[in-house]
Amino acid sequence: MSNKNLTFPAENELAWQNDRNHAIHPYTNYQSFKKDGSIVYHEGDRHFVYDTDGNKYLDGIAGLWCVNIGHGNKELATHIGEQAKKLAYYNTFDDATSPSSANLAAKLAAISPGDLNHVFFGTGGSMANDSAIKIVHYYFNMLGKPNKKKILSRNLGYHGSTYLAHALTGISTTQIGFDLPKDLITYLSTPYTYRKPEEMNDSEFCDHLIEEMEAKIEKIGADNIACFIAEPIMGAGGVMVPPDNYLKRAYDVCKKNDILVISDEVVTAFGRLGHLVSSKDKFDVQPDILVLAKGLSSGYVPLGATVISEKIYDVISKPKPENPYFSHGFTYSGHSLACATGLKNIEILERENFCTHVQSLGPYFKEQLQTLADLPIVGDTRGSHFMLAIEYVKHKNTKEPFADSINIGKRVYYHAKKRGLIVRPIGAINVLSPPLTYDKNAIDNTIAILRESILETIEDLHKEKLL
Repeated sequence: MSNKNLTFPAENELAWQNDRNHAIHPYTNYQSFKKDGSIVYHEGDRHFVYDTDGNKYLDGIAGLWCVNIGHGNKELATHIGEQAKKLAYYNTFDDATSPSSANLAAKLAAISPGDLNHVFFGTGGSMANDSAIKIVHYYFNMLGKPNKKKILSRNLGYHGSTYLAHALTGISTTQIGFDLPKDLITYLSTPYTYRKPEEMNDSEFCDHLIEEMEAKIEKIGADNIACFIAEPIMGAGGVMVPPDNYLKRAYDVCKKNDILVISDEVVTAFGRLGHLVSSKDKFDVQPDILVLAKGLSSGYVPLGATVISEKIYDVISKPKPENPYFSHGFTYSGHSLACATGLKNIEILERENFCTHVQSLGPYFKEQLQTLADLPIVGDTRGSHFMLAIEYVKHKNTKEPFADSINIGKRVYYHAKKRGLIVRPIGAINVLSPPLTYDKNAIDNTIAILRESILETIEDLHKEKLL
């Protein structure tokens, strides 16, 4: 959809022009941006958003995995305003804090599994993952194990876009042109069940993945490996759901080799899979570090958290004779307004029983998505609860992919958008991760729009002789 023929008020046209002329967007496609600019969204209500042309859309991606309690929640907005009038910001360096920072830390400790009792705050998932790695390296240095620096990540894993978090991210196309510290990282295979070797069943594929991990550890040397970082279900890599018991077995391998486990729940926490925290409740993994963001504040303000175990805290909190300070932190760590927002957001999630709602409706959502499997280019539908994806293929039987140049996911995205649904295109995949306010009617409308959009995409491909 292009905004070149603008019909909205002058101030909104000015915003469109200013954005195109001055703003640098995350992951900008400069083949189209300089010509078409951006769609200007200006209002939201539960699981709907509105652009400045007056178009209404089902927000099938919650902004970007974020707006769990829905857009325009007046209770949270009022609370943010009241907190801003009281105390918007004061630094939390060394001997300063605020009630909201202290109380949110206690709340996150209470909802996190096991002995994850200590919280470091930042402004998002990238910062939280960077902090996790810095803390891990510091921890092993304090233990007299300075060689334990290497990190195990995974192909197609996504952990952020700051310098180190981008290196942790195993989506190779995003790293082109950037000089990242990749010598620290070893990428393991993606638990990509749909494209596992044909001769393997799911159980054998899981064996294969674990055997690969063990071989990599043996090659690198466990004494050189600090940690393994993993999303319980991969998000931006294409909603990759691991084989049963894979995460628990990977965790056990790490524990056997003195390798810390970081669970990146930036996407999967705060109700998206039906739990406030999913690692232990859904996947039977007790991480050493838990990384949170996005749904932590439902995207109303930037907020992230790195939650660490008692074992790690006991080591890093011991003062060094040469420098008693833990020399890591940010101006906005423990931001009063952000933490107050996180506290109120969790209160709303719990009081309104969002997790129960997702547990109840999630299976229906997945079942309805699976009804699209009869369409000739739908190769796979996958995911869990309110975290789902469709993968498109040129031939269903062979799973032959479309050429990247066809932009199949983006084609479906555009057709869906003109019908009033926003999905996320990732190559040959469309992702669904809506606000947790999504109800049965929203699900049914989403599936109906997707069916029409995929059928129109098939027509286009035939006209262009691409199918």
